[in-house]
Amino acid sequence: MRLSFVLSSVFLCSFSLLAAETLVKPAVSYQLSFDNAAHHEAAIQARFDAVSSANLLLSMSSASPGRYAAHAFAKNIYDLKATDSTGKALPLRRISPGQWSVSQHDGTVIVNYRLYGDRADGTYNQIDRSHAHLNMPATLLFSNDYATLPSSLRFDLPDPRWKIATQLQLQNDGSYTAPDLQYLMDSPVELSAFSSRSWQVADHQSEATIHLVMHHQGTEQQLDIFTEKAKAVVAEQQKIFGEYPRFDYGQYVFIADYLPYVDGDGMEHRNSTILTDERSLLEANYAQIETLSHEFFHAWNVERLRPADLEPFDFQRANMSRNLWFAEGVTNYYGKLTLSRTGHFDLATYLEKTVAALNRVQLSPGRQFFAATGMSELAPFVDAAVSVDPTNYANSFISYYTYGEVLGLALDLTLRTEFEGLNLDLLMRKLWQDFGKTGRFYTEQDLQQALATLTANPDFAKSFFDSYINGNNGQQLPDFKTLFAAMGLQLAPAQPKQAFLTAATLLEQDKQLKVDSNTLIGTPLYQAGVDKGDMLLKLGRYKLSSKAQWDKALSYYKVGDTAELSFSSRGKNYSTQVTFSADPRWALTENKKATAAQLAKRALWLKARL
Repeated sequence: MRLSFVLSSVFLCSFSLLAAETLVKPAVSYQLSFDNAAHHEAAIQARFDAVSSANLLLSMSSASPGRYAAHAFAKNIYDLKATDSTGKALPLRRISPGQWSVSQHDGTVIVNYRLYGDRADGTYNQIDRSHAHLNMPATLLFSNDYATLPSSLRFDLPDPRWKIATQLQLQNDGSYTAPDLQYLMDSPVELSAFSSRSWQVADHQSEATIHLVMHHQGTEQQLDIFTEKAKAVVAEQQKIFGEYPRFDYGQYVFIADYLPYVDGDGMEHRNSTILTDERSLLEANYAQIETLSHEFFHAWNVERLRPADLEPFDFQRANMSRNLWFAEGVTNYYGKLTLSRTGHFDLATYLEKTVAALNRVQLSPGRQFFAATGMSELAPFVDAAVSVDPTNYANSFISYYTYGEVLGLALDLTLRTEFEGLNLDLLMRKLWQDFGKTGRFYTEQDLQQALATLTANPDFAKSFFDSYINGNNGQQLPDFKTLFAAMGLQLAPAQPKQAFLTAATLLEQDKQLKVDSNTLIGTPLYQAGVDKGDMLLKLGRYKLSSKAQWDKALSYYKVGDTAELSFSSRGKNYSTQVTFSADPRWALTENKKATAAQLAKRALWLKARL
């Protein structure tokens, strides 16, 4: 049965584990108000009591949980003023871009400042007349002196219709509390007149309430449909691990902003998830459920089943891990696989998405430079990181999301074909029991050892990691054609007779055809010396001024043919010979002659669990 709820009142009952009069006043408290929301400003007061150092060092975070790159959050706070408990102004000295020192206090430091925010996603803030979407690292000044102490927040709501959604614990006095700095910074908040749904989940060890809050411009019926899809995802993923995590305070919150002025994103937190999309539920055809599926899987994988090299999370620098191929990539694999098992994806859709990821990995020249672990280490440069100089990532980088998804697929299919009764679900469950549930953090060696134990075959585990994960035997890919065949599927060239020159993006610009992305190493256009920004002028006797003309010109050639290509690069014209290769992309389709055994294997892989 679906139950609508007012989130703040539900949280008041569920989160107030201590009576208000028994609560000890936190040494750090924040007050947030939004009188200037029309101009994307919040007014924030931070109070630090029982200050023990002569000079209190205050910081704005440079990192955000779930993100691996550095971010200059301090750029969006200003008008800082510090006083003591009597209101006396205190010296406030900026000692680095994101740190300030306060002296001459009386044991209390009160700092008031303004915060600007107009980007709603998993990392930044958006404040306007309709809502306040807050990510705590981008919002709150903090002091490491109080890192292990509780803190409290109060919100002055500018609109009586606004409610509060967060994983923070609501107290009877109306404040929200966090047990320490790590939890505080990992707790986003949505303040708006959102719609909401909730449902109960339970297993052999605990029960919890799942809340879905949504600030959007759709209908209640659309939200009902989305909620049913979310409930199916939640239930299906529990079957993989055999149980739910023990959610703090017995709550988990999906916080969704689907509005035309937000930026598409998803960001996991310990007991909540941020979901943003500039499309409405109707416009996206409920595609946002794929992001929800990925992020909820993180409640196990990353939030609790966690790489050792991400602990403790450092708010002052970029956080690097060698294991994001597993933490993010395998999560990406299960995000899609879950939707096959719930029936959200039909077989054709799932195969299309699977082969798209496989093509990105098998076509990328980046595998010759970095293994999966090395791609993971590049996260500080790519995970919403900002730089002004161009990169050659098209040739040197594969997203650890995609690379890890393909490796998760490879491991799952290999286990299902070479080891009777084994699969990746069982490995995830074993890792959950050994690490996630116990609070132990894993290393890449732990992952390999778990695989060795599950299969009772250390040689297999070592070979798989050496060949596909660590790159000790070169950055190989397994024989996917054989693996898919065991599932009654065919992997084959998509257009084996199609003449091919490039996978680069071509853009029509001022009646010219511009190469709008880096050409890939090994492709004919790369070998011809054509690069991003060049203008394609003529292929053989065919002039090129549009994508349609390019496609038509290609249709006159066969694999192995040669032709003269004319192009312009930075003001100079060039001509060279190109040899057409075969289109290297693969297609993944059903084998209509699949055996009953193959179909049974496929059903165990892709169908819902009882």
